[in-house]
Amino acid sequence: MVSAAFADRPLKKLFLFDVDGTLSPARQSASPEMVETLRALKKKAVIGFVGGSDLVKITEQLQTGPENVLDQFDYGFAENGLTAYKLGKKLPSQSFINFVGEERGTFVEFRRGMINVSPMGRNATIQERNEFEALDLKNGYRAAMIQVLKEKFPDYGLTFSIGGKISFDIFPNGWDKTFALGLVEDEQFEEIHFFGDKTYKGGNDYEIFSDSRTIGHSVKSPADTIRILKEEFLQT
Repeated sequence: MVSAAFADRPLKKLFLFDVDGTLSPARQSASPEMVETLRALKKKAVIGFVGGSDLVKITEQLQTGPENVLDQFDYGFAENGLTAYKLGKKLPSQSFINFVGEERGTFVEFRRGMINVSPMGRNATIQERNEFEALDLKNGYRAAMIQVLKEKFPDYGLTFSIGGKISFDIFPNGWDKTFALGLVEDEQFEEIHFFGDKTYKGGNDYEIFSDSRTIGHSVKSPADTIRILKEEFLQT
């Protein structure tokens, strides 16, 4: 039974969304149609985002008007939920950054819950990101780098996960997007639906997509997310 905070929603269900490639193109703004679709869904059910980036980057993508992004969503899980919000209020957080150091350059970015590695650098343009992604899909650069790191550091208890167009993440085992699921257990939702585009094994949506606590939806683009929501959940 959900708490009084969500008692007004007809569906006692939680919808969680990856950000890049699911709610918006990678590192770009969500479309007006996406914003309207999510607003309609929020009237029926509880909604939240689960992104690997920090809240500043996620805000740049999802906050398209004057309304604060944390008011647009009931839950906000940045950095896989290591920075978490419920109804605009911050939840207790964890930190990995204290013992891995500070940010260095644009190739290795230390976040609260992970290290993000970009072989071409995070200051790449949109065109460069698209070109790298196409080459990476063909030649498997990121997968090859991850394989070497797994072989070199087998005993550190780390997970390696491909996300976005140009990077991959390194984080302690269990600090993937399923971390966010533990922060919503108290509401006892009837169902938790998760939407993501990197749902294949090795992708950064795989763990939460395949978790027994969620109903997973694999999407190819933000337009695909809108289509599924309208066809399956927003029919009047």
